[in-house]
Formats: sequence, structure tokens, C-alpha cells
Amino acid sequence: MTETAQLKSRAGAMLRATSGNFLEQFDFFLFGFYASSISKAFFPAANEVTALMLTFTTFWLGALMRPVGALVLGPYLDRIGRRTGLIVTLAIMAMGTLLIAVCPSYATIGMAAPLIVLIGRLLQGFSAGVELGGVSIYLFEISTPGNRGFYTSFQSGSQQIAIFVAALIGYTLSASMPAAEITDWGWRIPFFIGCLIVPFIFVLRRSLEETPDFLAQKKHPSTGEIFASMRQNWLIVFLGMLLVAMTTVTFYFITVYTPTFGKNVLKLTEVESLVVTLFVAATNFIWLPIGGAISDRTGRRPVLLTIALLALLTAYPALHWLVDGPTFAKMLAVELLFSFYFGMYNGAMVAALSEAVPAHVRTSCFSLAFSLAAALFGTFTPLVSTWLIDKSGDRASPGYWLMAAAACGAVATLAIYRQATPDTAAAAT
Repeated sequence: MTETAQLKSRAGAMLRATSGNFLEQFDFFLFGFYASSISKAFFPAANEVTALMLTFTTFWLGALMRPVGALVLGPYLDRIGRRTGLIVTLAIMAMGTLLIAVCPSYATIGMAAPLIVLIGRLLQGFSAGVELGGVSIYLFEISTPGNRGFYTSFQSGSQQIAIFVAALIGYTLSASMPAAEITDWGWRIPFFIGCLIVPFIFVLRRSLEETPDFLAQKKHPSTGEIFASMRQNWLIVFLGMLLVAMTTVTFYFITVYTPTFGKNVLKLTEVESLVVTLFVAATNFIWLPIGGAISDRTGRRPVLLTIALLALLTAYPALHWLVDGPTFAKMLAVELLFSFYFGMYNGAMVAALSEAVPAHVRTSCFSLAFSLAAALFGTFTPLVSTWLIDKSGDRASPGYWLMAAAACGAVATLAIYRQATPDTAAAAT
């Protein structure tokens, strides 16, 4: 096969693998962006903040299923293969999305409505528990030597396209429908669009080929052996969770929480919040491969440490500057700064974590570390941000949460490369 043909083959494999990631983030973003409308439809309460927190709690509870999905489906991918496992995760994710899209409101069926929405979120979280890890490891294992950071960065890159498309659909709805109609029923339209693209993604996923690394393994471990190995490697899973915390908290702040932060906290218009989100998705997509490529050349550790320390020093001051006289321009500037942090850090982080976990349980350990970080840090961000602002009265207080995540990332980076494996040692400097 010629070099050009190999490049086309890898590009096609990347597209097929990341297509499910697109759907996952598309749905996650929609739930965050339309949180106000969803809270009115399914979680009616006398206090608007209470209804919003109930909605974000449901969002977070779905994330708590991620570690469960990682524990159940991760060993499946390590035992059966990446291709088959990624088809299964897509089917589960599609069921959760459909439930949320078609669920009647609280006014129609009462308490059954929030329960159905919760089930939909639990299914989404269960599949997401290994979807992201499975795709990351797939890209890691088809990458060429010396380009692992660049290749794996497109796992998150596909999510940025999803956010951009979701925000664009939201912008179109806002421009063409009255706000009352969007709140009443229009918010369901993007969810139905997500359901309509599922068959296309199934076709893409079915044409995936198994990775050479998986096929080269002489023996695939049993489920019991995988769990035993995961217990033996608990420390790297824990450190991996801390490493990912910086990524997930920053990401959910600048994407899922941004529309609510802009509308409810800064009192900017819905259109302004959507435009900021569009810019964030675009710049995320730019910075991710740059961060991955730089880490391929200079090492993972310098990139991870530099960005984590910058975020630690600037997160609260940047938000304090924003809330002290919020404008569209200031919100855009702060969000783009955080977008730079996220893209550069995550571009290096996915490859770093893939290199740190043992090869024979690569999907299981990666997925569990990432899922724990998403559940305990990332998807908790909208809820904790709403709570911090409500209790403290300080609209910049989410900056403390961002700083805590940055500190976790810096500590984990130092710890992981102190006890480096051959792979991580080679990528450290």
C-alpha cells in the first residue's frame, strides 16, 4: 500500500471511530444548553435555581454511570475487540437519546417524566463510560510512531465539531422561533436530529477494522484477569483520574455550562452565549491537534505542567475580570483563554494516559480513569458552579473549581512521570 493510500485509510478509520463521539457530545451539550427549558418541562419547582439544580443533578447522575459503564464494557472491549465494543456503545447511547427526545412533559405524565429522562441520561452515561476510552485507544493503536498525540487529539476534536453543530442548530432555532415556543417544545428538535443521524453512524461503525495492536496480542485476557489487573493498577487509574480532571472541568465549563452562565449569571442574550460557544468549539478544534503535535515533539510532561500551572494562576482572576462588568467581548476573551488551556492540555493528555496504562487492559483502565474524572469533576461542573454562585454570591466563584482541577492535573503529571513506564518515560521530555 502506498503512503497516500495508508494516510487515506487511517483518515477513514479516524472518521468511523470518532463518529460515535460526535453523537455523545452532541447530546451532552444539548442537555446543558437547554437546561432551563428541560427544567421547566420535567422538573417544575417554585424556585428557578432549584429547578435548574435538579436538571444539572440529573445530568450529573448520568455521569455517575460512566464508571459503571467503564467497568462493564471496558473489559468487553479488551476481551472481544475495539470494533464490536464501539458498535455496542453506540446502540446504548442511541436508546438514551431517543428516550429524552420523546418523553412527555411533567404536566402530561407527572413524576414519570423526570424518571424517564433520568433513565435516558443513565443509558447515555453508561455507554459514554467506555465510548470515549474505546475511541481514544483505537486512535492510539492505529497511530504512526511519533504521532500518537496528534492522532489521539481527534478523539476530542470530533466532540468540538458536535458542539459547533449543536450550537449552530440552537442559533438557527433562536433566530427562527419565539423563545416561548423553544421553551415549550422547540428544544426537542435538536434531540430528534441526533436520533436521525444514528443510522448513518451505525453504517460508519460497522465498517471499522480491528486495530493491529489488538490482533497482535497472542492471548486476550478473560474478564476475571482484566479485573485482577485493574486492581493491581489502581494507582495509575487514580492518578489518571486526577490527570483528566483538568480536561473535564475546563471542557464542561466552556461548553455545557457556558450558555447557562452567559444567560442566567452574566445576563447576556441567548444569541451572544451561542456565538461564544461557536467560537469555543472552533478554537478547541484548532488547539487540540496543536497540543498533541507539540507533545509529540517536546514530550507530554512539559505541555501538561505548563498549561495546568497557567490555569491554576489565572482561572479566578480571569472570571473576576469578566463578572466585573460583563460584556460579550469580555466573555469571549475569557472563554477563548480557557479554550486554549483545554485544547493544549487535552491534546497531550489523551496520549499520556494511553501510554501510562498497561497495554493488555488499556481500554479498561483508560475508560475507568476518564469516567471517574467525568463523574466526580467534569459533569459535576455545572451543578457545583450553580451552587457556588448561589451560596457565595460571588459570580466568579466557579474559578475556584477550575483552579482545583488544574492543581489535580499538575500533581498527577508529576506523579505519573516520577514512576514512569518505558512508554511514558519516552514521552515525558
